[in-house]
Amino acid sequence: MTAAVFFGCAFIAFGPALALYVFTIATEPLRIILLIIGAFFWLVSLLLSSLVWFMATTITDNKDERVQKYLLIFGVLVSVLIQETFRFAYYKLLKKASEGLKSLNPDETAPSMRLLAYVSGLGFGIMSGVFSFVNTLSDSLGPGTVGIHGDPPQFFLNSAFMTLVIVLLHIFWGIVFFDGCEKKKWYTLLVVLLTHLLVSALVSIITVLRVFWSSVCSGLIWDFIPRPRIEPGPQVKSTKS
Repeated sequence: MTAAVFFGCAFIAFGPALALYVFTIATEPLRIILLIIGAFFWLVSLLLSSLVWFMATTITDNKDERVQKYLLIFGVLVSVLIQETFRFAYYKLLKKASEGLKSLNPDETAPSMRLLAYVSGLGFGIMSGVFSFVNTLSDSLGPGTVGIHGDPPQFFLNSAFMTLVIVLLHIFWGIVFFDGCEKKKWYTLLVVLLTHLLVSALVSIITVLRVFWSSVCSGLIWDFIPRPRIEPGPQVKSTKS
């Protein structure tokens, strides 16, 4: 059963990306190189994010739960900003390379920027998915049974679908980002940044909303529960002899 869960979740998470690679990337050596460079850019952004996180946790060195929560929010924000900065740097690199190729050989048609955006987005997405899901996927081989202590039994399946969504979103973000840079529509870059932040903070947002609604519902239920009235007892007067 563990092998079935492993291969099933692996194909759910990376099957569409593998199909896109086989049918649209693997036939062109230049696209393969650009895909690898895009994955490398994401790895460098992850390295810088890890350094910032390590420095922040070392400087604070606080075990308070509230401080740790603020540090987590800071880490998510910095990580998304660094990733989008490296996406912009990769766009600049591809733009310079495309212009240089045109100047060296005007007769040869350079790849379109939309195609380059798709390839770079796929590279970002594959590497992001691998780093976010590989440890969870290795745990699916066992030993152990998910949900035996009341935890969600579909944890691996949900993680696989979430990884698939992240991979496809990186392709979407790459295409929209490069198109905004080409057409000088800077608000599209802001849309990419905000949606990336929203997806990255989705777990925290869901947790906050769950706590909020549970507190609201418990308060409403407590208000509607009939409570017995406590009548004051008879007062006894003390007499002094």
